[in-house]
Parts: sequence; structure tokens; C-alpha cells
Amino acid sequence: MTHLGDSAPGSDTRLAPRAWLRSDAPVQSLDGEWAFRLHDADPGDDVDGPPPFAAIDADVSGWDRIPVPSHWGLHGHGHPTYTNIRYPFPLDPPHVPDANPTGDHRRVFEWHPSFCAGGRTLLRFEGVESLATVWVNGAEIGWFTGSRLMTEFDITDHLVDGENVLAVRVHQWSAASYLEDQDQWWLPGIFRSVSLQGRPANGLDDVFARGDRDPATGAGTLDVRPRGGWPVTVRVPELGIDETWTAPSEIVPLTIDAVDAWTAETPRLYDVDVSTDAETVRLRVGFRRVEVVGDRLLADGRPLIFRGVNRHETDPDRGRVFDEEYVRGELELMRRHNITAIRTAHQPPHPRVLELADELGFWVVLECDLETHGFWDVEWTGNPADDPAWRAACLDRARRTIERDKNHASVVMWSLGNESGTGRNLAEMAGWIRERDDSRPIHYEGDYGGAYTDVYSRMYPTLEEIASVCGEQTMPVHEIGPAEGARQRAKPFVLCEFAHAMGNGPGSLADYESLVEAYPRLHGGFVWEWRDHGIRARTDDGTEFFAYGGDFGEPVHDGVYLMDGLVLSDGTPSPGLGELAAVWAPVTLEHLGERSWRVRNRQHTLGTAHLELQWRAEDDGIPVSSGTLDLPALAPGDEGVIELPEIPDATTERWVTLEAALREGSAWAPAGHVVSRAQAQLHAAAPRPARAATGGWRGDALGDAVFDRRGGLVRWRDLEVSGPLPELWRAPTENDQLDGQGSYETADPALTHGRGDEDTPASSVRWLERGLDRLQHRVLSVERSDDGLVQRVRSMAAHSAQGIETTFSWRLDGDGLRLHTDIRPFGPWDCTWPRVGARFGLPAALAGERAHWFGTGPAESYPDSAEAAYVGRFAADVDALGVAYGRPQETGHRPGLRSLDLGPLHLRAVASGSTGLPGFQLDRHTAQERTGVAHAHELPPSRGLWLYLDAAQHGLGSRACGPDVLPRYALWPRAVSWTVVFD
Repeated sequence: MTHLGDSAPGSDTRLAPRAWLRSDAPVQSLDGEWAFRLHDADPGDDVDGPPPFAAIDADVSGWDRIPVPSHWGLHGHGHPTYTNIRYPFPLDPPHVPDANPTGDHRRVFEWHPSFCAGGRTLLRFEGVESLATVWVNGAEIGWFTGSRLMTEFDITDHLVDGENVLAVRVHQWSAASYLEDQDQWWLPGIFRSVSLQGRPANGLDDVFARGDRDPATGAGTLDVRPRGGWPVTVRVPELGIDETWTAPSEIVPLTIDAVDAWTAETPRLYDVDVSTDAETVRLRVGFRRVEVVGDRLLADGRPLIFRGVNRHETDPDRGRVFDEEYVRGELELMRRHNITAIRTAHQPPHPRVLELADELGFWVVLECDLETHGFWDVEWTGNPADDPAWRAACLDRARRTIERDKNHASVVMWSLGNESGTGRNLAEMAGWIRERDDSRPIHYEGDYGGAYTDVYSRMYPTLEEIASVCGEQTMPVHEIGPAEGARQRAKPFVLCEFAHAMGNGPGSLADYESLVEAYPRLHGGFVWEWRDHGIRARTDDGTEFFAYGGDFGEPVHDGVYLMDGLVLSDGTPSPGLGELAAVWAPVTLEHLGERSWRVRNRQHTLGTAHLELQWRAEDDGIPVSSGTLDLPALAPGDEGVIELPEIPDATTERWVTLEAALREGSAWAPAGHVVSRAQAQLHAAAPRPARAATGGWRGDALGDAVFDRRGGLVRWRDLEVSGPLPELWRAPTENDQLDGQGSYETADPALTHGRGDEDTPASSVRWLERGLDRLQHRVLSVERSDDGLVQRVRSMAAHSAQGIETTFSWRLDGDGLRLHTDIRPFGPWDCTWPRVGARFGLPAALAGERAHWFGTGPAESYPDSAEAAYVGRFAADVDALGVAYGRPQETGHRPGLRSLDLGPLHLRAVASGSTGLPGFQLDRHTAQERTGVAHAHELPPSRGLWLYLDAAQHGLGSRACGPDVLPRYALWPRAVSWTVVFD
């Protein structure tokens, strides 16, 4: 019997949930190659006996082989399916369709009674999606659900000395699938380890160890609650603890005069051995107190600020299969980018992830394996979170989550799940958790009324909403009434999701952080999300790409919406991650004028002794002076002032850069790793007077340039070029084209923040409607003078009454060929612009050159994502200037250009009182060619290299799921001008 429509969590033969422990009891891994067969639907074997494949003598010689752990869809059997909200099967709870992929797994293993003499043998599954039924030697052992949770069976009485047969039937869909609608790939299979666990007689069935520390005195309490045999001894050699209890009634918390605190910045762990005469369990315990005091969330007595990310378990090749080296690399990369918190979106991760979080230092919000988001589309009718028929399943998931992971110092909040509406089952889950573990607050964003949670949590609030919750009330609290609103305002406020990092973005990270600084009850939050979920795939000709929803022919999918990480699918950090690191710098450096700088320590626990300050002065990007200073000794929250040494006066553009770096290496970064950077301009570049021209026209040549009769540039020295052409278009980012929370397109540009008009289409829709991607150009006039040329161009879209007029003024002087560009809008403009600038066509051969520039870098930046950018001299291959986002889009813009060298092309920007410095971008494809393309390999053949010089670009925002570009970062139609010199 398959239990596909059974809302119970599993068979009665499942053992009670317990902690994932490291023990000296015997363990035998069953990972490796298994026999495998996939059915398109439930085979429907006789319910009165085992299916034929479970028999000891079953012939599986014709079956395929598959590794365990794995997902069968990533090994040539079926395919993955991606949905965000929608269920990929009819919404008919608790039933699922007959067409239900079903995988039979079979393994033969050796077992002998000596494995655990006198004890029991358990069969453990760490994770199976979504329903598994288990047979040992032809006898049905039981069935279970809860894909990301641990399940154990006692199989001792079914084992024989020697060869044994384990058979597991896994159904992709079951009633449990209604509880696992978690915005990720649906990937069935046995994707975590399978093992035999020896349970010795008089062993330890479970241990719950809690370390508490009084932040006022530093005294600690170790509360150890064992379950199983007696007597039990607890030893902590470092603390001099050696305590033996002969019965449960003797257990008392152990007091310690002084212990070091575990925090994310000081992940201090103590080795604790808990043993009977038959087994020793080894734990690593951290001592810390997490508590809600009024509207503050405190850890070790100080405000706990989440500077975190939402982390799904995903790998482009393995899916959710755990690989320790890979995960450690992820966590170290997080720490190197000033990320100190993780929300386990949206289920418990592999248990080893939490051990690494304990060791490396992360505040973890651990989420239960529960999401029913698809019921949102039917107004939560029949939602399992409120249906008594699903009570046992919901409570089972809470119990198994808490019991498995209760011993981790890094876990500072329990989360009931995600996007499951609200209801009585969630409230009961919260009640059970409080009875079992009152040392951690409870989180669940969907509890808008605050009836059963300890913190107020929101997703993607606007800055205005945050201010209304934390400061003076200017708008209603989200979806709740006055009484509930007052209750929520009395709690700590957490942003469980904000700043949607999809494609090129997110924007406004610094604006959100400024509110964390301004409002004490705002305890930070978690960016959505850590990593793109692309699956490595290849085209028929072998071209590698990362597949997303729809690429496997799924009839129901949500497309590119899972390519929303700060890290690309292949592990490449995006510029958004660099921006986050700058915004979340643990110490801030503020220039006060002349040689004075203010230093502020924003850390939770650490002082500044582990950091040193490196500084350098650069004139026109060339180093002229540098040094290292000691930071003032600053406790968390304190600030001080430092003075740099005197530096000789500058005659050119001078920048001073300060970097706070690690004095010594840590577990996650080497010595010298920069954790904070700031810059100040001490001297502006003096205006460079134009020198007299040394020549004039020679036919169609003006200096080293050749123009056609319409005033277009066709050659520069030996390079065939084209342009310039006015440009308003950029290839839309995901935030430009997806519609999360409405637009500011019709909002007052003078506003600093606000929700905008939710009925306004996404920016790219408006841009496309107005034809900004298809401007048609008309040369109004071309005028030649003795040393120059002026071309006037009118640019408009078909069937449009608005447009721009551009004047390209070329003049030959002693510095080279000077181009001044002036663009002015006309007509009834009613939307923002993606960009405003000009485009040049360059020879394709230049794409193989290395670009050298003096300006902002090293990565791309935009008006609302510019904290990580600084002024200097940089170099990169042309193809490295852009980012290989999951779907082609705008990338590579670097504002504030001073000079650019690309092979024989030399370009210098000139700033004056009336013109700013342009940005630049180099790309093998035009913005129009990048538009609407699903994958990079589907771009048309390159026709050359394109140089964009932009006066400005529109911001990025987070509208793919959150707020749009704030008005102060929006590019509204306006007159612009800039000047460059080809020399």
C-alpha cells in the first residue's frame, strides 16, 4: 500500500525523532551504487504482499544503476521540475495523479550480528523526496514522508547473518508534496545518506545539551538531558566537569563560574562527552543566551542584528546532495563577504551544515520543512496549515526538525516554515516547540497578527513600511488591524526576506541598512537568496549552460525565477555580493575632512584588535603614499577618530583609500583579507586647458578620424568604427521586467521612498510600449568648421510623439579629437529611461584585448548599487567586464570614467562644471540583441564589439519580488551632456 493520499506523516514503525549525534557506536554506510528502475506511475503491486523487486531473489540484472545519495532526475531518469508557487499537479488535496514517477531502489549489503552485539540495528534515512516505502529481505518495514527530515526504523529482527536485501520505493508525488511547495526544483530520490546505526544495549538513544551564559556575569550553565541507558557521565575536560548520574532524577544543570560566549563572531565551542558504559556521544556546545526583551532580540546581552542570506541547498550537478567541501566553501565565501546569518530556506539543511555553522560562526534561523504556498491561489481554501486532517503531519515535521537539530549553538530561532498562510496547526507547532525548547524564539512570517510567534517578520517591505513599523506610524501595518498591529510593534522586527538578488541586482541595500542603523527594534534581515539554482546542462552541440524552469519541457513551471542568487549557479560571486559586503562592513570609515576619519565598530562581539588599517593615496590612480595604522580600541557600538599622516599636496585628482583588514588568518579568510573599505577625494583634477589644433580637414579626415557625409565616424586611425548613435535602451534586468510590488513610474520623483503604484506595469513593459528599444534616427544637420564637425540627430520610436535630440560636437585640438555630446528630451515623456548615452561600433578583434581604465570599479555598479565601487585603475579582459547572469541582461556598466585604453583605442573623459563623467560598457552584443534571449548560447553571432558611453543609467531595485527602484535612483527624462577625447 503506497499511502499516496495519506496525510499522516508515516507508519507507526518509525522510531521517535532524536538528535543527529556523533557517537562511537558502530555505523555502516549504505551509500554507493544501487540498482534502479523508474516507472511512469505507481506500478500498483499487490497490496497484500511485497512487490516483486523487494524479494530476496528478485532479478535486477536488467536494471540501471544509480548512486545513492542522488536525485534520479539528474541521472538520466525523468527530469527536474521548477515551480515557485504553483503545484505541478492538480490542487486536489490530499490526492495526487496516477501519473506519478516512481523509483524502485535496491541494494544488497552484508550484515553480521557482531555489528552491534547484544544491541539493535537501526536503518536511517537522512532525506528522501517525497514518500518512501521500505522492505528488508522482503518484509515491509514501514513508510515515511518529510523529505528533508531524518527517519529511522529498527530492522534488527529482519536481518540475517550475511547477505541482506534493502528495497525502497520512492514516489515523486504524495500527500506530503502539498507540504513541500518550496520555490525550488522538485527533485525526487534518495538524496541524502542511508546507513545502519548500531544501538548498543545501555546506549544513549538521545542527548539534549544546552549551554547558557549569563551575559552580566559570564557564568555558564550546562543542561544535559540524556535518554537511554544509565548511569550517565558528562565530561567537559576544559571546564573541569566530570559528573555521573545514576538515574534521571539526579540530573541537574551544571554551573560554571566563567565560560566564553559563543557568538557568530566568536564561535567558541567546548567539547562535551556524554557516555554510558556502552556508548560515548561527543558534542560541541556553545554557551550563549538568546532572548527577547521588550522589542529587542538579544544574544549574549547585546542586540542581535541579522546580516544574512536565505540559503537553499542547491548544486548545479548534485541538486540537494550534500558535499562537505562544496558547502564549507559556500560558508567561507559568505563570511568573507560579511554575511553572519543564514535562514535555512525553506527546510532543515543537511545536519553537517549546522556543525559547520557552529564552527565558522553564523546566526541560524532554522526552518521547518513546511510550505503550502500554492493554496494562496485559492485563497487558502483547504490549506493544510489550518486543516485538522493535517495536524499530525504538521506537528511531526516540527518535532523532527527540533529534535534533530536542537544541540546547535548556531540555531538562534526556530521557524515554523514558510508561506503557508496561517492556522491552528502552525499555532500547535509553536506550542509544542515552546514546551520542548524555551531557549529560542519562534519565527513565522505568515503570523501577521502575532498570535503565536515571538518576533514580527516581514518579506520585501518598502522603506516606508519599515519606518511605519519602527518609527512614527504613517501607514497600516501589513494586513493586520490595530490591536494586532500594536502587539506586533511590541516585538523585535526582522526582515526574513528582502532585496531580491535576481539577475543584476539587488538595489538599495544601503538604504535598508540605514534603517537598521536608525531603528533599534529593526534586527536586520536576510537577502533573497544565496545562490542561483541553475542545473548544468548541454546543448546538442555540447555547449554548456545552466538550465532553469521550462528547459526540461515541464508543462507547468516558473521559468527563470529560481535564478535569484548573490552567487551564480557555477559559484561565481555576483557584483551584488560585493555590494552586500560593502554595505555590511563590520567597521565603518567616514571621512571628516583633511586627514581625519571616524571609525565605528558595528560588530556584535568583537573589538577592533583583530583588524589593522591600511591606507593609500593615489594621484590619477597612481600610488604616491601608503601605510598601516592601528585602529583605536573600540568595543562594539563605539566609535573613534584617527588621523592619517601628512601627505604632500596634490596637483592632480587625488583619492585616499582606507581598508580595514584581518591582522591574522581566520577559519574563513587569510591574513590581509579586507572587511571594510572607504574612499575620499582630497583634490579634484584641475581643468586641462585645450591646446590649439595642429591640423584640420584632409578630405573626410579630421586628424586621425574619418567621417562619412552624414557626420558619422567610420574610422579611427586603423580601426573601422561606426557611430555614435544615441541610445536609451538597456537589455532589461530581471527587476526591470518582472512585476513584484509595483512601480514608482507614476510616483512623485521628489519622494525619497514609498510603495509606488502597484497597478503600473513593470519598467521594461513601459519602455517597450514606448519603443525605447527601437529608436529610429534622423540626421537633422551636419556642419563642418575648420577644425570640427557638428552633427544633430533626432531619435524617436515609430508612432511616437516624444524623443530626444542629440548634438555630437567634434573638435580637433592639441590633445586629440574632442567629442562633446548633448542630449535633450522633447515631447510628452511619461516614463523613466533605461539609460541615456551613445553607442559606438568597434572591430570584433578588439574583444580579445584587455581593457585598462581609470574610473570606478572593479565591478559594475549602478545608482542604487554603488557602495562597493571605488575609484582607481583597473584592468580586465573584455569578456570579464560583464556578468554571465542566468538570462542575458544589462551588465557591465561602470560610471565615472576618466580614461579607457583598449588596444590602439585611447579615450579620456573630461569633466567640467556643466558636464559630468560618463560611464562605459563594452559588449560583444548590443542591448537590443541581448533583449528577450533566454540563455547566453542563444545570442546571435557577434557582429563586433560595442562601446557604450552613458551619461546615466536607471537604478536596479528589487521589483522581481520586492520594491521597485526608488525615485531618487530613477532615470527620469532630462538633458545630459558629457565630453570625451580620443587621443
